[in-house]
Amino acid sequence: MKALLVGSGAREHAIAWKLLRDDPSLELICAPGNAGISELADCIPVKATDVNGLAAFAERANVDLTVVGPEAPLAEGIVDVFRASNRAIFGPTRAAAEIETSKRFAKSLMSDAAVPTARAEHFTDADAALAAARSMGSPLVIKASGLAAGKGVVIGRSSEESGRAINMMLRDSVFGEAGSEILLEEFMEGEELSIFAITDGTSFLPMLAAQDHKRLLDGDLGPNTGGMGAYAPVSLATTDLIDKVSDTIFEPTLTAMRKANRPFTGLLYAGLMLTDEGPKVVEFNCRFGDPETEAILPLMKSSLLDLMTIVASGGSLRNAPAIEWEKKFALTTVLAAHGYPDSVRTGDAIRFPAPPHGIHVFHGSTARDSATDQLVTSGGRVLAVTGVGDSIEEAAKCSREYAGKIGFDGKQFRRDIGWRELERHAGAA
Repeated sequence: MKALLVGSGAREHAIAWKLLRDDPSLELICAPGNAGISELADCIPVKATDVNGLAAFAERANVDLTVVGPEAPLAEGIVDVFRASNRAIFGPTRAAAEIETSKRFAKSLMSDAAVPTARAEHFTDADAALAAARSMGSPLVIKASGLAAGKGVVIGRSSEESGRAINMMLRDSVFGEAGSEILLEEFMEGEELSIFAITDGTSFLPMLAAQDHKRLLDGDLGPNTGGMGAYAPVSLATTDLIDKVSDTIFEPTLTAMRKANRPFTGLLYAGLMLTDEGPKVVEFNCRFGDPETEAILPLMKSSLLDLMTIVASGGSLRNAPAIEWEKKFALTTVLAAHGYPDSVRTGDAIRFPAPPHGIHVFHGSTARDSATDQLVTSGGRVLAVTGVGDSIEEAAKCSREYAGKIGFDGKQFRRDIGWRELERHAGAA
């Protein structure tokens, strides 16, 4: 079987690793890939957003299955193009991907389908947004409606903070077109959870819950990032909670998407807040999350390749068994480059010893220096170090110790990923 994986980050490296673990004979090609993925698959110099170039390659190479990692090509309609040529591809259409690419659409859909979420108002005019923010009070969540690489959310804990965020998005255009429309959303109290579901548009299989850490610094301080680490499983995600999320969030959302003539196939990501009133949707994503994927996939016993193939070829998951998981814990620490998440420096040499048992190193933004063949940084989130152990404490220790042994100038990483879970375990001991 020949598969094409679209993307170039640690999420794609984790997916590549898992697909080859499911079927070692798989002929895997990645576009464009990175230095780590190139050790597992053939990498071709086609950008993830070059939809027509990817379609032409898939036709020429007679690819059996295409898997799309990032959101940008989904927003560009890669699934529509591939399906027009009857090529199996895992992911939602451009119209279905709007559940992530347009927060306005997602909010409207949830409202119509009675999916629990925070109340929100939409604005394109800064003065109107500032007036509304004053009346709504603090704290307040300000979101860019479009795609902003996971950084388009600001929590205004005072009217001054909210005002700065509104002006940054609507007047200063920090997020460009993605921030030309914003949402002002009520602040929800609670812990966040990420729950993925693989779906054929009607039936779906929930995956293991994970918890992401968005802030740059220990103690959940500093600026928002694309994600500095994650862990799985999360003890708060009981069977009853997963059932409730399935019944009140995934099921009505997929039904609403079908009714809107936008059936969603692929991977639906629900970012949730566990409030006193129950789980509520913070946001939906139309693809695997990063870095949650790097924590979840090393624990997946079932074949991801088989499930993706069924969905991509238009099959049904109705009779598919529940996904099986290792009875272990995984914790991922992200190593970021100097200056991340603002002005990122690239080209710093990376040095690390061979990973010990229980450690997976997934490359995010890495490349090979053309002159020296030295592994170097090539973007913001450089490496994702996942530790797997029999306890969350063991997984955390393995991940942090090995992350500390990796060397590159300007390295940044958090040493407290999973702190809430670790406190829960310590309290229960």
